[in-house]
Amino acid sequence: MRRGLPGLLLFLFISAVYLYSFPQSNVFYAAIVLLHAVAGAVAVVLLAVFLVRFLRDGSMASRLGWSLVAAGSIVGVILIKTGTPRVQWNLLYLHILLSLAGLGIVFAEWAGRRGRLRQGIGNSIIRCAICLLVLAGLGAGARYLRESRWRNQARIENPSMPPATMNGEGDGPDGPFFPSSAQVQGGQKIPSKFFMESDSCKRCHEDIYNQWFSSAHHFSSFNNQWYRKSIEYMQDTIGTKPSKWCGGCHDPAVLYSGLMDTPIKQIVHRPEAQAGLGCMMCHSIADVKSSMGQGDFYLEYPKLHELAATKNPIARGLHDFLVKLNPEPHRRVFLKPFMRDQTAEFCSSCHKVHLDIPVNHYRWIRGFNEYDNWQASGVSGQGARSFYYPAKPSQCADCHMPLTRSSDQGNIGGVVHSHRFPAANTALPTANEDAEQLKITEDFLKSGILSVDIFALSPARAPLKPGVANQSDLSTTFAVGEEAETKIAPGEEAEVLPFTAPLNRVQPTVRRGDTVRVDVVVRTKKIGHFFPGGTVDAYETWLELKGTGDKGQTIFWSGSVDDNGKGPVEKGAHFYRSLQVDAHGNGINKRNAWATRAVVYVHLIPPGAADTVHFRVHIPEDAGDKITLHARLCYRKFAWWNTQFSFAGVPDPNQPGDVTPDYDDRKFAFAGSLKGVSAKEERIPDLPIVALAEDEVTLNVAPHNAPVQEAKTVLQADDWQRWNDYGIGLLLQGDLKGAQAAFEKVTAIDPKNPDGWVNIGRAAVQEGDMDRARTVLARALSLNPDLARAHFFYAKVLRSDGRYDDAADHLRKVLAQYPRDRVALNDLGRILFLQRKYADAVNVLQSVLAVDPEDLQAHYNLMLCYKGLGDEKQAHEHELRYLRFKADEASQAITGPYRQLNPEDNNERQAIHEHVSAPLTSDRADTYRRPVPAERNSSNQRASAGASR
Repeated sequence: MRRGLPGLLLFLFISAVYLYSFPQSNVFYAAIVLLHAVAGAVAVVLLAVFLVRFLRDGSMASRLGWSLVAAGSIVGVILIKTGTPRVQWNLLYLHILLSLAGLGIVFAEWAGRRGRLRQGIGNSIIRCAICLLVLAGLGAGARYLRESRWRNQARIENPSMPPATMNGEGDGPDGPFFPSSAQVQGGQKIPSKFFMESDSCKRCHEDIYNQWFSSAHHFSSFNNQWYRKSIEYMQDTIGTKPSKWCGGCHDPAVLYSGLMDTPIKQIVHRPEAQAGLGCMMCHSIADVKSSMGQGDFYLEYPKLHELAATKNPIARGLHDFLVKLNPEPHRRVFLKPFMRDQTAEFCSSCHKVHLDIPVNHYRWIRGFNEYDNWQASGVSGQGARSFYYPAKPSQCADCHMPLTRSSDQGNIGGVVHSHRFPAANTALPTANEDAEQLKITEDFLKSGILSVDIFALSPARAPLKPGVANQSDLSTTFAVGEEAETKIAPGEEAEVLPFTAPLNRVQPTVRRGDTVRVDVVVRTKKIGHFFPGGTVDAYETWLELKGTGDKGQTIFWSGSVDDNGKGPVEKGAHFYRSLQVDAHGNGINKRNAWATRAVVYVHLIPPGAADTVHFRVHIPEDAGDKITLHARLCYRKFAWWNTQFSFAGVPDPNQPGDVTPDYDDRKFAFAGSLKGVSAKEERIPDLPIVALAEDEVTLNVAPHNAPVQEAKTVLQADDWQRWNDYGIGLLLQGDLKGAQAAFEKVTAIDPKNPDGWVNIGRAAVQEGDMDRARTVLARALSLNPDLARAHFFYAKVLRSDGRYDDAADHLRKVLAQYPRDRVALNDLGRILFLQRKYADAVNVLQSVLAVDPEDLQAHYNLMLCYKGLGDEKQAHEHELRYLRFKADEASQAITGPYRQLNPEDNNERQAIHEHVSAPLTSDRADTYRRPVPAERNSSNQRASAGASR
């Protein structure tokens, strides 16, 4: 027995090195884990028998070594009982250190007895030191193999060149999942049950499972009536194969098993169609190929999952024991490093999409996109030109997977990331009658992520005449923010009229019979992407302004809702959405994105920015002495029309029309059967309207013959952000003079705040007033010599002067702080091109494609650079990509008839426009359905919104 102990210890040492260095999910590794535990238990028994003899007969070093081995063995026995989850890592590493140190000393003494540095205490110390140093080196190497190589191999990196057509994405036209970009390792299909066995995860992760069960991820597929109707309509219109474009992210149990070749109406009630996104969908993603989205990932099918999900209690118990004993292989299969370290890129694989010919029979066009505007913003910490920056950068999980208390396996410090994924879907918990999920969602929406500020009042200008807004540069159904440089066209506001602000400081007076303009500012505060995000053509987000006299009468109402708050929103409201039309100018309102041919308008607010909304308010002659203005930012998912269509929409037989992949001229009636709809009750749900933010001010009312109150502004230190927000909103809509006037108030409040000077410079650059821009930007740099956004805009001035070297130097200062700012990289590349430094320009522009392979400007400039280098082949490749991603400039002609028939939408399309009150019938004036209120702003709340200078 004594002779067998060294062999056992040698096996334990070798197996420990293997288990630590090469964790992997296969039968061989699992067998070694089990053998290591068994051998360790046997070794403990033998040590118990012979330890006294070892301690009695051995040298001092030998006794120390065997004592450490014995201590390590005791810890090992404890670990067999407790397992080695994260909370036991201290014990695990104590076991490793004690055992290795003890074995090293015992081996050193054994070597000494064999004649290696045999005599003396000093030689014994040297032997032990050599052995321990060798073991330390071995440990460092094992650590590298375990961690560093693993993390470096599992990073998300973009290809140097995107495909020239959609046929080059995923498995291509002959692939089983195309036009989704998703692929499965080995080119195989995956059994449906793999995605339907989330309950097997519940054994160890019960809290997470229960959170997921209520989440929008769980109801992503045909257990979601809105999605179900959209796919049924899509397959009826353009066939089953294009619907795989959706299935890659929505319907794993259907798509990856091959079931999506069957029309979904035939299988909609099968368990596979009701599974949604289970645990295995996200956690079996082994590799994300790029940040281009569209399901651009590889899935893997771990065979050992069949052991985890087996109904055999013995096999299942063995699996659970092995996972508990050594959870590292399990963690590596289901929690890749990019899921923590590159959360946004991981999420981009489904939260960023594009359409192209195999889906829309038209051309490339951007769908929704949560990633690019986050990446380019201050929220990510990667954008150099943001108006505001949070205290520290944030990724998706920081907001949408908040930490919550849990005792689940894998918790860290008693918390896990919530798998409810709180965001903005109030429709699903309403349809599912899940009150807890609905409350969590509403609380999230009302948690101060936005603010509303009824800020300024001025005399009404002459009514603005809607013109032909130039939106032909839109190659997207989404908005363009800081991820691309867009020229802000100066609006029609020729002069800045005197205005009164902030209204809660001034207590303004208006006269009966007068018409005034009220400016309301909506600001994104704790949002890392455009507001609103997601499928912005599918739901309703609007700013409501209601004026009520002290006699109780409604004197103004923009953004009212019909049918006591249950019906459509008034068409003249100020909406935040993407309004698209098909080839015949019909609105895209059935989630039929494939039919989009033109965008009427896109109104979204970038992260850390603002929108200034103008209302034209008439003060009636019979108004009382006071008018209360109440503004609410309202949200309803989904749009009223889409909900009616999704549950009961059928073509109206009395108004037939043609339908093709390009358009649908039919009219729809909401008279279809509700039997079998994917909801808790067979009825059309009444979706809640949530007030995301609100504000209220009171105006004094004077007689018509009273003197006109002079415009008045009050400047207080804690209002600087309010003035800044007001200017940002004006700047982004092209009111450059108004924006500069607002930013000047920021500098008046605090001349040492560089934000005001930088923003005046932004407006001056857009206006082409480079002399003024040079002065104010120099002032900003004198206050903060390292301010990246000041250097960026100062480079614009220098470039306009032809001082290319100096402009490039300022851009390099920007990129030293923000090396992934695409616009700064593009600007530097363009300057190098203008200097005919083509090779240098190519290197810089390739860095843009490393951030976004679909960047239009980078491909255009690379095309020019390669032509300058005489490389026609590469120039042609980038020309193909430029033409693929470029907008169809002729498509805006489609919007003309629609805008003539819908003057409210034509008004909304104008960069600078005003909203008037809806007709105040007695029913509308008396009915005011108040949504769940948000906390109102106070001046302190407004001023303390976390921005850094």
